Amino acid sequence: MPAITVEDTLVLPRISLPNPTSRSRPVGKVVTSRREAEGAGFVVARPFPGDLSLAQADPFLLLDHVGPLVNAPGEAKGAPWHPHRGIETVSYILDGEIAHHDSNGGGGVIAEGDTQWMTAGGGILHDELPSERAYRNGGPFHAVQLWVNLPPALKMTPPRYQSITRDGLRLLTSDDGGALIRLIAGNLAGFDGPGVTHTPITYAHVTLAPGAELSVPWSPDFSAFAYVLTGRGTAGEEQRPIESDQLVVFGPGDRVVVAAAGGKAGPLDVLLLGGLPIRAPIVHYGPFVMNTREEILKAIEDYQ
Repeated sequence: MPAITVEDTLVLPRISLPNPTSRSRPVGKVVTSRREAEGAGFVVARPFPGDLSLAQADPFLLLDHVGPLVNAPGEAKGAPWHPHRGIETVSYILDGEIAHHDSNGGGGVIAEGDTQWMTAGGGILHDELPSERAYRNGGPFHAVQLWVNLPPALKMTPPRYQSITRDGLRLLTSDDGGALIRLIAGNLAGFDGPGVTHTPITYAHVTLAPGAELSVPWSPDFSAFAYVLTGRGTAGEEQRPIESDQLVVFGPGDRVVVAAAGGKAGPLDVLLLGGLPIRAPIVHYGPFVMNTREEILKAIEDYQ
């Protein structure tokens, strides 16, 4: 998988094995993504919302996974101009590139390995479209967009834009060097990612070599999920089988375990994510996510 990689993981800082007395989080549920059409007609794999309720996904609201795929020339599609309020959108590009523009004057090309972190807050308009080069030439594309909820006190915070380039990611490895960990935001085993978050979360992209296992400490106050981008493996000490486009919902505990299948199965690419639940009422209408119906009506009125 493209994204950012290194030839020798053993040169990277290593995450120490968790305390042996720590409690591994059991697998509470495995959710298989639904296929949905979005934007100008591209198809996403969406593990939530759907079979996983917003209360179970807290503090996240949506996860959309596009690809991996190869577009023919003129085939790439995107999401034309649309609004957001009350959330943060986090777009992580594993392969290919997209162009972005917003009503705050932000924008540019988000390339392979880059992350665009957009705080909509009180309101923003933006688009996410194939770059001219990607549209004309076609080529591989693979991306994920995560929506992070904002707590009630920050729903109307001023919009903010963060561009996290591939070179800005914190790269780590497991104790035995079998995993390449790209930490996008939050804290993992004492290491901090570059993303600045309003809501406390941890978000990382992990590539596990065939047969490798990753066991990492995880805040017991955080929710914990693993989403399989590509490959096969297992989750939890109970070794629950998992495969592409599936989301693992972990139960309580203070460490998370994932492992890649051995043999000729190839590497396992997963997103590890979780955060401090907000536990506030959620009222949503399309791209607006607030706490009351009155706030949604105000968002629609302001947009109009």
